[in-house]
Amino acid sequence: MQQKILITGAKGFIGKNLTAELINRGYDTVYPCDVETTEEELERYVKDCTFVFHFAGVNRPKDESEFTTGNTIFSETLIRLLEKEGRNVPVLMSSSIQAALDNPYGISKKAAEDALFRHEKESGSKVMIFRLPGVFGKWCRPNYNSVVATFCHNIANGLPIEVHDPKRELELVYIDDVVAAFIDAMEQLPKADADGFHHVKITHRVTLGDLAERIGAFPELRQNLGVPDFSDPLTYKLYSTYLSYLAEDDFSYPLTMKCDNRGSFTEFIRTPDRGQVSVNVAKPGITKGNHWHHSKNEKFLVVKGEADICFRKVGEEKVITYHVSDQELTVVDIPTGYTHCITNTGEEDLITVMWVSEAFDEKHPDTFFEPVIRKP
Repeated sequence: MQQKILITGAKGFIGKNLTAELINRGYDTVYPCDVETTEEELERYVKDCTFVFHFAGVNRPKDESEFTTGNTIFSETLIRLLEKEGRNVPVLMSSSIQAALDNPYGISKKAAEDALFRHEKESGSKVMIFRLPGVFGKWCRPNYNSVVATFCHNIANGLPIEVHDPKRELELVYIDDVVAAFIDAMEQLPKADADGFHHVKITHRVTLGDLAERIGAFPELRQNLGVPDFSDPLTYKLYSTYLSYLAEDDFSYPLTMKCDNRGSFTEFIRTPDRGQVSVNVAKPGITKGNHWHHSKNEKFLVVKGEADICFRKVGEEKVITYHVSDQELTVVDIPTGYTHCITNTGEEDLITVMWVSEAFDEKHPDTFFEPVIRKP
C-alpha cells in the first residue's frame, strides 16, 4: 500500500529536505502541516494518513513559554486527534539530545517525548523518537541555531564568524543521513536502541576550531583551483553545505586563459594528490606537445573537433598514431617514456580536456622537449 504521509513542520529545515526526497522516491501523497495549517486541516490529514513525521517545534522563541506551546502542547494536540479518530498510525518524531538536559527547550522536548510514549503504550501505535545532535545541510537557516549553517553562510558571503571556544567538541549529523534514516524507519519500523530511542548511525565529531578552519578554507579553493579532500566524509558534506550558501551572483568564477597564436591553455582543477585538469584549444593545423615525461602521465579527451595524437618511444623510430574526434569520445592514455603530440586535423578549433597525474611544478617539471616526428 502506498503511504499517505503527514509531515508536521513541513516547511522547516528537516521537513523540507524530507518532503523533497519522498517525492524523489515516488511517494506522491504528502500532507504538509506548518504554522499556517488550521486544526481542521490537520484533523483531515490525520483521518487519511498512514504515517506521521512529527517535526513541528520551537527552538528559538521570543518568550520561553513558547517552548511549551510549540513543543509540548502541539504534540499533545496531534496525539489527541490521532486518538479521536482511533488511528493506529506509526509516528516518527525528531527530538534533540537536549531533551536530556535541564533547560527550557530540553524540558519541553522531553515532555513531548513522554506524551508520545504514553500514546504508544495506550494505543498500541508504533512510536519512534530520534534524538538528534546538531543537524546541518542545505536549506538550514543561518545565524539561528546551527553553527554549521552560520559559518557556511557567513564565510560564503564574506562575513565574519565568531569562535568563542575552539576546543569545544560538537557532534553533527548530515541532513541526507537523517532523511535516509527516517525513510528507512518508515519503511522498516525498526526497534529502538537500548536507551529506548532511535539514532542516526552516521555522525561526525569535530571541534569548533577545526570546523571553522575547514569551512574557512573553502573560498581559497577558487584561487588555487583546488577541490577539498573528499576522502573525508565530513569535509565532503561540509563543502556541499557551504556551496548552498553562495550568493546568487557568486556561483561562477573566472579562469586564467593562456592564449597565443596557436590557441589557448586553461587550468581548471589543480590538486596536490590527484593531479590537474586543463582545457586545451588548438587552432586548425596546429600541433602541440612534442615532449615526454619520466613519471608524469596524462589522459587526453577530445570533446570538439578532430585530431591525430602521435607517439614515439624515446630512443626508437616507430611512430604510433591515434585519430580521435568528437564523434566518438575516446580517452587516450599518454604513457611515460613516449614523446607525444596532438595535431588539429580539422577545420575548426580543437578542444581537448587534459588530465595530468601531478600539478605542474616549475622546479621539477618532468617535461622534456623532443619532436615525435623527426625531420630527415
